[in-house]
Amino acid sequence: MFSKILIANRGEIACRVIKTARRLGIKTVAVYSDADRTARHVAMADEAVHIGPSAARESYLVAEKIIDAAKRTGAQAIHPGYGFLSENAGFADTCAKAGIVFIGPPPAAIRAMGSKSEAKKIMEKAKVPLVPGYHGDDQSPDLLAKEAARIGFPVLIKASAGGGGKGMRVVESADKFADALAGAKREAKAAFADDHVLVEKYLTRPRHIEIQVFADGQGGCLYLFERDCSIQRRHQKVIEEAPAPNMDPARRKAMGEAAVAAARAIGYQGAGTVEFIADQDGTFFFMEMNTRLQVEHPVTEAITGQDLVEWQLVVAAGGKMPLTQDQLHIDGHAVEVRLYAEDPARNFLPSTGTLVHLRLPEEDAHVRVDTGVRQGDTVTPFYDPMIAKVIVHDRDRTSAMRRMAALMGETEVVGVTTNAALLKALCSHPAFVGGEVDTGFIERHRDTLFAKAAPAADRTFAVATLARLFEWQDATPSAGDPWSPWGEQNGFRLLDEGHDEVRWNDGERDVAVIARRLKDGGLRLELPGGVQEARVQRNGEGRLAIGLGSDTFVATVVRRKANDGGIDYAVFADGENRRLRLVDPLDVTQYEATASAETAVRAPLPGKIIDLRVKAGDTVSKGQPLLVLEAMKMEHTLAAPADGKVKSVRYAVGEQVTEGAELVEFE
Repeated sequence: MFSKILIANRGEIACRVIKTARRLGIKTVAVYSDADRTARHVAMADEAVHIGPSAARESYLVAEKIIDAAKRTGAQAIHPGYGFLSENAGFADTCAKAGIVFIGPPPAAIRAMGSKSEAKKIMEKAKVPLVPGYHGDDQSPDLLAKEAARIGFPVLIKASAGGGGKGMRVVESADKFADALAGAKREAKAAFADDHVLVEKYLTRPRHIEIQVFADGQGGCLYLFERDCSIQRRHQKVIEEAPAPNMDPARRKAMGEAAVAAARAIGYQGAGTVEFIADQDGTFFFMEMNTRLQVEHPVTEAITGQDLVEWQLVVAAGGKMPLTQDQLHIDGHAVEVRLYAEDPARNFLPSTGTLVHLRLPEEDAHVRVDTGVRQGDTVTPFYDPMIAKVIVHDRDRTSAMRRMAALMGETEVVGVTTNAALLKALCSHPAFVGGEVDTGFIERHRDTLFAKAAPAADRTFAVATLARLFEWQDATPSAGDPWSPWGEQNGFRLLDEGHDEVRWNDGERDVAVIARRLKDGGLRLELPGGVQEARVQRNGEGRLAIGLGSDTFVATVVRRKANDGGIDYAVFADGENRRLRLVDPLDVTQYEATASAETAVRAPLPGKIIDLRVKAGDTVSKGQPLLVLEAMKMEHTLAAPADGKVKSVRYAVGEQVTEGAELVEFE
């Protein structure tokens, strides 16, 4: 076994590998860019080496820097994690030439599966079922359009060299094919330096089921059952679970054996995933093989009781797999959710910022949390905006979903927008819990999953008000002087009964809460729905232990200055997260008129302009695409907010823009 390994990745990926290496007594070396100098994975590793600027193409994707770091630290092997260089055959070759073990499959296997088109040809020879499609080398737009018509719409355009939903478009009709093809090729070129695409039949209610395979250098090859990854947004996974719901033993065996045949066809070694697209009738087709460990591997570990990173290290060191196919069994059900810094209400637009407050679920026998961030860290535009993966293992699917929904309600993040509320809604949705699973689930149930939030409840206003009163108490200027009149906390009012008043804005309404202090130390709160008595104290964790009427509960309130200068209060209580805006009667700027029409489209996050669709003088209609912004490895099309005429376009293609920058100005 190795005594020291280098991890050529970052964030939760590197932290995950370090955890197993530490348990096995293996020293670890982390690498980091400028943006990651204080990152969690750097702190966890035994050693860390700086490898360059923040942009991945200048640091984590530079093979020479990774190899040099391994040589300088004496690392015997390199674990590529998942992403970055993990499926780069050239990097695997470079490791071998440097005398360093690549903890992954042979370069030939990576190359065989690196092109989706070539992979289809190999799978066809291995008699693995394929989706009807075109996987040829002729990439002329006219030919691709003809092939799409032959296959029959809807079709799916996919980047041949890619993954993670990049360079992928669903096309419903022939008249939309040309624009979709151009966008897919452009995105593929940016992400993978290769704009080669393939076209396949698009199933209208498909399931995404993948099989975890493993092979060693002694001829052993097996499958560790399946994962269902059908709940997706923008063709990227949101929830993964194992085993797949509604999977019968015969189908599981057929898919597992097909996956093993695929792995054997390319002489595979190590951990890999064979992905299938499955119809509701049980038929399945090969999509691709990921020649690496997957983000969602923890659910497989949960139901099998195995550590797949340990298996990787054993096999890479020349050993045999710890178990045989007959020794593997499924125990219970596991589900994993990806907690992202993104705004589901804005088409899942990534969110950047500092994690001013972070409270993730606590790990126990049922719960595992894989994360690469801590409170105070920054989610930057340079990398994937994942905050954490939360994994639950329970006796059955219903119990696992119930537990996960509760955990998402208790998750607290302030500083960026997250998808926690959507994850909670998904894991508690009757249709999903009942077994309705396919890749179109989120869009089909959008009305219920993205339901407009109801007005804040009295409890939310009460909690925020109690937190505000604590702030006033802490800010008393006479602290230490018991005789100072400024130390009186009685809400003195001339010609009126003493009370405090706190005003809040909740969307379209303003609410004033009156707090009157009682002789026994309690408070009487006049709330929109009536009067309630309250008691509050801070617990040891800084949270608020509250008695409100006959109820007692614990809440968290985080005060934060918003980008527009206002003061927001994030209230976490009863599994809900609400935000209220403090209304300061002495701040005259908040009463200025704000109803004037928007005269510009601004950048929602930092990025690069990669396509312009309009110029000065053009007349546009509401919803018309104006430009395409590339950020966080994805394309974001910005549209006109209303009918109008373009006055100016402030940036050119290729220019970088900051968050909030005016991109297109209207007359």
